Amino acid sequence: MYWETLPNWFWVLYYLFLLSTLGTAIYSIVKKKGIIFPLVTIAFTVTIPIISFIFSLGRAEGMNEFEHFVSQLQKGASWAIFSIIGYLFLFVWWFSFCSKVNIKTK
Repeated sequence: MYWETLPNWFWVLYYLFLLSTLGTAIYSIVKKKGIIFPLVTIAFTVTIPIISFIFSLGRAEGMNEFEHFVSQLQKGASWAIFSIIGYLFLFVWWFSFCSKVNIKTK
C-alpha cells in the first residue's frame, strides 16, 4: 500500500521554514521583543504539522498531502481551516519580524 507524497525538496523547505520560524520566535522571547505574538507563533509552529499529519493519515490512496489538504479545505474541515489560519499567521509573523529587523538596520 503506497501513498503519493510531495517531493523531498518540498519537505526540506517546509521543515526549514518551520524551524526558522520557531527559532525567530524563541529569539524574540529571549530578547524581550514581545511575549504574546511569539508564543502564539510557537504554538502554531508546533501544532500545525502535528494536526496536519494526524488528519493526513486517512487520505485516499493516490492523493498527496496537498491534494488532501485542498479537498478537506473545500469541504470545510475544521483542521484544514485551522491550518490555513495558522499558515497565514506564520507569514504575518515573518513579515512583522523582517520589518522590525529592516527598521533597525536603517
